[in-house]
Amino acid sequence: MDRKIEKKTWTPKKIAAILGGAVVLGGIIYQLGFADHRSTMNVEKDRISIGTVKTGEFTDYILVSGQIEPARTVYLDAIEGGVIHKVVRESGALLRRGDTILVLNNSNLQLDVMQRETMLYEQINNLRQTRLLLDQNDLSQQGQLAEIDYQISLLEPQYKRFKELHEKKLVSDREFEEVKEQYDYNVKRKKLTYASYKNDSIARSIQLNQLRMSENRMNASLTGVGNILDNLIITAPIAGQLATPQQLEVGQAINPGQRYGQIDILDEFKVRVPIDELYLPRISQGLRGKFTLSGQEYELEISKIYPTIANGRFEVDMIFTGTAPEGIRRGQSVRIRLELGQSEQSLLLPTGGFFKDTGGNWVYVLNASGNAEKRTIRLGRKNPEFYEVLEGLVEGEKVIISGYENFGTNEVLNLK
Repeated sequence: MDRKIEKKTWTPKKIAAILGGAVVLGGIIYQLGFADHRSTMNVEKDRISIGTVKTGEFTDYILVSGQIEPARTVYLDAIEGGVIHKVVRESGALLRRGDTILVLNNSNLQLDVMQRETMLYEQINNLRQTRLLLDQNDLSQQGQLAEIDYQISLLEPQYKRFKELHEKKLVSDREFEEVKEQYDYNVKRKKLTYASYKNDSIARSIQLNQLRMSENRMNASLTGVGNILDNLIITAPIAGQLATPQQLEVGQAINPGQRYGQIDILDEFKVRVPIDELYLPRISQGLRGKFTLSGQEYELEISKIYPTIANGRFEVDMIFTGTAPEGIRRGQSVRIRLELGQSEQSLLLPTGGFFKDTGGNWVYVLNASGNAEKRTIRLGRKNPEFYEVLEGLVEGEKVIISGYENFGTNEVLNLK
C-alpha cells in the first residue's frame, strides 16, 4: 500500500537561501547606513610631521632683519665741481669739525670768479662815482645859496638907504628902481634856489640810501664770489667717521651736487628695518622689538616709519630703549623679534606647510584609531611659531602640520 509523503516547509536548502538573503540584505543596509564611504589613502607616518594643539601665551610678532646705522648722518654733497687735486682724509677716518677732506681744482671756476670780481669792482666804483657827483651837486647848490645870501647882504642896506633917500627926493626914481630890482631879484632867486635845493636834498637822500644799499649788496656779493673758491676745499661740517661709497683718487672728477660721502656720528646708533608691505597697517611708532647679540638681549622701539614702498617692502627706524651693544658697527645685521600686539592666552597650533595648501580652513586631525581625518577649522593670528586657533580644535589633539600637496582630496589618511 502506497503512503503519502508530506512536503516539508523548512528544508535545509530553503533555510540556506533565506540565511544567504538575510546576509546580503544586512550587508546592503550596513553599506547604506553605517559603512564609511570616505576616500582614503595610505600614508607612511614617518614622512609627515605631527603637531599637538595646546593652550599657551600667544605673542603676536614677526621676525625681521635690520642693519645697524648711525642715529645721525650728515651727507657730503659737492657744492662746486672739480677735479680732485689732493685727498687729505680717506674713508673710515675719524674727523673733527673743520678738518680738510678733499682739495679740488677747477680752472674754469677760478677764471669765472676773477671775471665776476672785476665786474663787481667796476660796479662798486660806478656807485661811488655817482655818490661823489651827488655830493658835488649838493656843494654846488650850497655855494649858490651862499652867493645869493652874500648879494642880499650887500643889497639890503643899499636898498633901505636908497628907499629913505628916495622918500626925501634925494635920489632919482631910476636909481632907486635899479637898486630895488636887484634886491627883489636876489630875494626871489634865493627863494627859488632854496626850494630847488630842498627838493634835490630829499631826492639825493633817497638816492644816497639806495646807493648805500646797492653797495652793501655788491660788497656782500663780492665776498660771496670770493667764498666760491673756498668750496673747492672740502672740510668736515661735524665731527664723526668719514664714509665714502668708493675710494676717492687724485684726478677723479666730482660733479656739482654729487654725493661723494657721508659723516657718521658714532655716539648713537639705530637699526634700519625693511618690513613686508602686508604689515604696514599694523606698524606704528612705539612698537617694540628684541634681538640677542653675544648672549645678551637688547630692546628696540620704532621711532620713524617710511611710508614709501619699494619691491613690496617699506622701512622703519628703530632706536635702542636702553644701552646699545658695545662694539657694533655700521652695516652689521641683526635678527629682530618685532612685537605687533600684547601677549594673551590662546589655543595654539604649531606652524607648518599645511597652511599653503588649505589656507588654514581645514586640517587632518588624528583620531582614536591612529588615522587622520579631514576637519574644518578656523585660524586667527600667526607668528613664526604658532597659529591662533579660533574654532574646530581642542587642546591635546594631534594635527598633521606638514604639507598636504600629496594627499589629494582624500578625507581619511591611514597612517602606517
